[in-house]
Amino acid sequence: MIFGFLKSPELSPRLLRLRDSALFSTLTPLELKIVDGLMHERRYLADEIIFDEGEEGQALYLVMSGRVIISRQLAETREVVAELLPGSFFGDLALLDNSPRNAQTRALDNCELAVFFRADFMGLMDTDPVIGYKISLALARHIGQRLRDWMTGKPQLEAL
Repeated sequence: MIFGFLKSPELSPRLLRLRDSALFSTLTPLELKIVDGLMHERRYLADEIIFDEGEEGQALYLVMSGRVIISRQLAETREVVAELLPGSFFGDLALLDNSPRNAQTRALDNCELAVFFRADFMGLMDTDPVIGYKISLALARHIGQRLRDWMTGKPQLEAL
């Protein structure tokens, strides 16, 4: 093939998982590789707390394998807000500011998460504004949809 170098590279299972996330679905294979290079891999054991309610938000988390449960403290009980499966992401507002987390996340099973720290995202905005723009737009759309759902009374499936 004469123009084989123009062919999109094969995506690894990890890059396919990133691409399947709404946050990264508009990125090209090369852009996905750049973002993947900024993400940190974390593993959690079943029932281990990922972050607690009230902690400073520093990163967004993408579920690569396993399940994560999100809950909030209400009076004397803990209310389950959502159970997230692979491909879901949470903690997205941490990319924008360092406000305290409004929920606790805990590994329901042994799980693997890809972590995208705010500092890395801000650096990406400086070094590759096109990728930063694409992620920011996807993030804005996601937050906008969540706000519309809240305003129409639909149940919230994620923690901010």
